[in-house]
Amino acid sequence: MEIEILYRPSYSLGQLKLDGNEEVRVEGGSMVAMSQGVTIETKATGGILKSLGRSLFGGESFFQNTYKAPPSGGEVWVAPPLPGDLYTVQLQNESLMVQSGSYVASENAIQLDTKWSGAKTFFASEGLILLRASGTGKLLVSSYGAIHALELGAGETLTVDTGHLVAFSEGIGFRVRRVGGVKSTLFSGEGLVVDLTGPGKLLLQTRSQDSFLSWLIPQLPKQSSSS
Repeated sequence: MEIEILYRPSYSLGQLKLDGNEEVRVEGGSMVAMSQGVTIETKATGGILKSLGRSLFGGESFFQNTYKAPPSGGEVWVAPPLPGDLYTVQLQNESLMVQSGSYVASENAIQLDTKWSGAKTFFASEGLILLRASGTGKLLVSSYGAIHALELGAGETLTVDTGHLVAFSEGIGFRVRRVGGVKSTLFSGEGLVVDLTGPGKLLLQTRSQDSFLSWLIPQLPKQSSSS
């Protein structure tokens, strides 16, 4: 499968080019268009329990769509729900932890599952479960805003606002903490940050959904008490 990303970084569109009879797994609701002859099968990938875990705890659809190209090959176009970028990750017998809602598509060789992150969790708004993509193959993820990719060296530490984290290598160490004391956490506009320590890959997004909602909600018209 070849992946070409168009119109980045604000309104990215992913063009998935499939060889003859090749299949690709796509998150429900992400398909924009497909070429003639491409067929689609909707199923609970990995079985009922894994699909339920992805849906309830990973923020993904219970059912996923598998697109199969005809013998002559085909194309599928995909896009994320929010304005932002798409990014292709080539996994080589490794695992990537992906934030809720960022998974878009992957080759069939990539296994998708949820993983309990226990008391160390720092995805306060997304829940205690992260989506784990593992294996060898291509993975397509999305972001709100542009994606900034980093490679942390061994022992290198970076502090990140949790709302700007898209994905990271499973082996990266992390420690969650508040910014300052309770007063600064409540009134500074900042909340939890995470200290990530390499080695490993790291994907950040230039915008935060939580920050946008914090700005948007107060601007919405309030219902009149007389209505």
